[in-house]
Amino acid sequence: MTVTYVVEGARVGTLEDFWRVVGEAVNGPGGYFGGNLDAFNDCLRGDYGTPDDGDWRIEWRDHELSRRNLGYPETVRQLEIRLTRCHPSNDETVRAELADARAGRGATVFDWLVDIIEDQIPGRLHLR
Repeated sequence: MTVTYVVEGARVGTLEDFWRVVGEAVNGPGGYFGGNLDAFNDCLRGDYGTPDDGDWRIEWRDHELSRRNLGYPETVRQLEIRLTRCHPSNDETVRAELADARAGRGATVFDWLVDIIEDQIPGRLHLR
């Protein structure tokens, strides 16, 4: 039997909302399933609340609303935060990504999340 974890896209207005919503979908109220992109990537690999030997998938409902909410304005906000925390050797790269996001170019937060999911669990993301 396939376990389906439902991400309610209508509840995702920011990246921080996504962490909360996906954590609750996988591990119940107050559940954790990543709090940053690296942790989320690790959680998808296994041993963090997903069935170890079972078949599971993620269904992202109202994903178009999430796509809009996690678009360029949210991407700019997240990259501005990243710029304050990144190692000086990454400063130039983050600044370039930030300039692109401000100009409406490049990957968005939504794209980052979808790419991580598709990379770690190919074929198991269902956008509704």
